[in-house]
Amino acid sequence: MTIKELKEKLAKKIRPTKKPPSQLKTVSARINIIFFIFAVFFFIWLFRYYQTGLGGPTLLAVQMVPMAFAVFILNCLRKNDLYPSLSVRANYIIAAVYVVLAIASAIYLTVEFYPIRTYRLGAWVTMDMVMGSIMIFLVLEYARKRSVPILILTILLILYCLYGRMVPGRFYHPGLRWHRVVTAMGLEMTTGVFSFLPQIGLTTIGAFFLVLSTLTGFGAVQSILKWASKAAGKSVQSLTQSAVLGSLAVGTVSGSAAANVATTGAATIPAMKAAGFPAVTAAGVETASSIGGQLMPPMMGVAAFIMAEYLGVSYWDVVARGFAPALIYYAGVVLAVYLLTSKYRLALAGLQVPKTGMVDLVNLLAYLTVVGFLIFFMGVWRWAPLVAAVRVFIGIAVFFCVFHVVNNLRNRSYNLKEMVRPIAKIVETFGDVTSDVVLLLAILGIVAGAFTITGVPTKIGTMMVEAAGGNIIPMVLIAFFFGYVVGMGVPPTPTYIIVVLAISYPMVMAGIDLWVIHFFAFFIGVFGHLSPPTSVAAAVASKIADSDYTRTIFKALQMAIPLLLLMGGVFARPGLVVEPGVAQLLPSMLVLTGTLGIVCTLHADYSKNRRNGVLLKAAMAASSLTVIFHPNLQLATLAVVPCIILIIFGVVRSRRMQKERIA
Repeated sequence: MTIKELKEKLAKKIRPTKKPPSQLKTVSARINIIFFIFAVFFFIWLFRYYQTGLGGPTLLAVQMVPMAFAVFILNCLRKNDLYPSLSVRANYIIAAVYVVLAIASAIYLTVEFYPIRTYRLGAWVTMDMVMGSIMIFLVLEYARKRSVPILILTILLILYCLYGRMVPGRFYHPGLRWHRVVTAMGLEMTTGVFSFLPQIGLTTIGAFFLVLSTLTGFGAVQSILKWASKAAGKSVQSLTQSAVLGSLAVGTVSGSAAANVATTGAATIPAMKAAGFPAVTAAGVETASSIGGQLMPPMMGVAAFIMAEYLGVSYWDVVARGFAPALIYYAGVVLAVYLLTSKYRLALAGLQVPKTGMVDLVNLLAYLTVVGFLIFFMGVWRWAPLVAAVRVFIGIAVFFCVFHVVNNLRNRSYNLKEMVRPIAKIVETFGDVTSDVVLLLAILGIVAGAFTITGVPTKIGTMMVEAAGGNIIPMVLIAFFFGYVVGMGVPPTPTYIIVVLAISYPMVMAGIDLWVIHFFAFFIGVFGHLSPPTSVAAAVASKIADSDYTRTIFKALQMAIPLLLLMGGVFARPGLVVEPGVAQLLPSMLVLTGTLGIVCTLHADYSKNRRNGVLLKAAMAASSLTVIFHPNLQLATLAVVPCIILIIFGVVRSRRMQKERIA
């Protein structure tokens, strides 16, 4: 045998055998089936709880947080996104181990639920500790997949719990044993993996995700985008405003800036580029518009549910206060986009306008009905949000199913698979989004627990009070920069939780209302989705637009300036969020007018003469800042008059100068 033949023989032995495509398809189909089985179980178990409330939210968390992890892992596996660098077989083995551990934890902790919480409380046995440690490990694995900054933060906090004696200065503490950390994070159920945060995710938030999943499954979200794109074809101004209004509509049910950009931006960004917008501007418009999805009730990016729990109020109390800031933000973005449009020579030639049919019209009306009934049930009839969401889900699901079947029969389509497809889509979407949020809140339960048992919020609060010297303005600035740093690597809801834990104590001691503190922290969390140098929303938008990422962020910041004004506005005009209803009108009017004035200062064309333009913009900025921030309410109210005059003048002048440029 020659050396060449020997090498070929050895290569055949070493070379791994590849599965034929048919085998790979079979394996992939099996994983999809397994995922669907778990998703169906997850869906049915939660829906059963929504109808009966059996066992209470703590037992539900013990049962379903591990199952949420199993759904999450299987979803990653079927998308080939678990450990992409490893072989397919290794991924399957690791996923199987994770799922078995999750199921074992769920079964053990459910069976031993009452002994763990009663006569073994404080004297847990070895198996209790093992299962608690497994759950902590599984939740940390979720953080590794979803957000490395949160994983790093959590590990650092756990190490701080264990080795606080090695930290000098104010943050010194004697350190805790691993036994104490595990029990606090995995067994006590008032903090950690099974705390009130994942409980809210499984109950109230999960009920709202039923509605979102139904709208997604039957194509209502896509119909919204079609109608927005159709409106865009009427004029250049309609084109840009469709991005804003489409993001507002999707934001009412999704509450995710990145998801908002991915859905609405896929349609609006190419359309704006085709009309003549620079890629950076198109991406910036979509980013700023989608950020508002985090502010828009009834979802408010999930933070509204957490805020209600922290403040001990009903969910509607938070939502009722959230409408004014959200509408002020969108009014500012609408005006900014309008003025920005006037700076470009645009044309609608070549813009493809999608066709809308009866199904799209029904979907749009169904979406409006869903939002209307949610507001009516919670605001007028004062139903609990979980009850309102479940009732709306049942109603809209029955309607969609009947309409879907009738429409298929009317079109002589008798394919059973096509008829069932939306139902399967609902189950899959619900399992995907709910498991993701529940596990995020579980890891935040560990973060909040580590903060609590080590006294970090009190220590940070004391430092803020000392640094500010009792002055509110430095305290607000310190809180903002603290939230800015946290928000650079952490999503909005975690940022809100961390910030509010840190700043509540010193600000309450300074006499600031709790509603103001929580909304300020909420605004900081939302700003984290936009703030340089890390912005997930801008990253998605720049990818769709093929634009420069950094320039996209700064372009979006120019249009999202209302969010920064809201942060200061809640302190200067606390009535904006302290009391909903009539008491909100004057503060909302002042903040809205000042916000529109600042937008005009940045984007309006006041004069061809540079000197005159600068003077008018300076007058505009001075009157706007007076309206928002001046402590004398009477003077601020009087400043509204020149502010409105200059706003109208700026808009009219910008429009006239656009016509002159076109001519």
